[in-house]
Amino acid sequence: MISPFFRKKGTQEGQEDRSQELASQEPAPPSSEEISETPVQSPQDSIFIQKSRMDKKSLDLVLAVEQMIQAKQHTELQNSELQDRLAHSGGHIDRLNRDVKQLTRVIEEREKSILDLEQKIVDKNMKVDQVAEDYRELERRMTAEIEELKSVIELEKQKYGSLQVKHNDVLAEKNKRIHELEERIGRQDVEHQHLKQKYETTHQEKVYLANMISDFTNRMSAPIGREG
Repeated sequence: MISPFFRKKGTQEGQEDRSQELASQEPAPPSSEEISETPVQSPQDSIFIQKSRMDKKSLDLVLAVEQMIQAKQHTELQNSELQDRLAHSGGHIDRLNRDVKQLTRVIEEREKSILDLEQKIVDKNMKVDQVAEDYRELERRMTAEIEELKSVIELEKQKYGSLQVKHNDVLAEKNKRIHELEERIGRQDVEHQHLKQKYETTHQEKVYLANMISDFTNRMSAPIGREG
């Protein structure tokens, strides 16, 4: 899309070209022979006739004045065009200045946002560093505790092994004692059965003797006449 400034500039340049073409197409002053043959019909013809009657210096002066007038008109036209272009450029510059101010405000806001984000990133990095340091400290402490627990566990394993040996020794001794007691109880059972059998035999003998004594006593205490 073509900017209005360039369209106007192109139009002004076209007007300048047309002005130059019209200036270049202005008829040259007629010669003395053409003036003598041309009848007087208009003021312009009278000017040409007056020019034809002038001497060379006067004619050169008149031509120089006309060229100066044309140059002045051309300069005024160019000045007017330049004034229009300058006004248009001034408006364009004002718009650019407003755009620059707006962009400056946007840039300042973006820079402020960037600074805020950078500060947030710094704060988060500090928090991350603190967390990492806390984690490393916790890891060191946990490693020390793990090593200490390993030592305690190893010591407890040794104690358990020693207690296990003692337990096995005690259990073996207990089993040995139980076996001895079982053998002793077995012998006592046999002895008890033997004593019980001996007691029963003795008891039967006592009963038999008691019966014999009772029978003998009865016989001895009975009257003689009843005997038999």
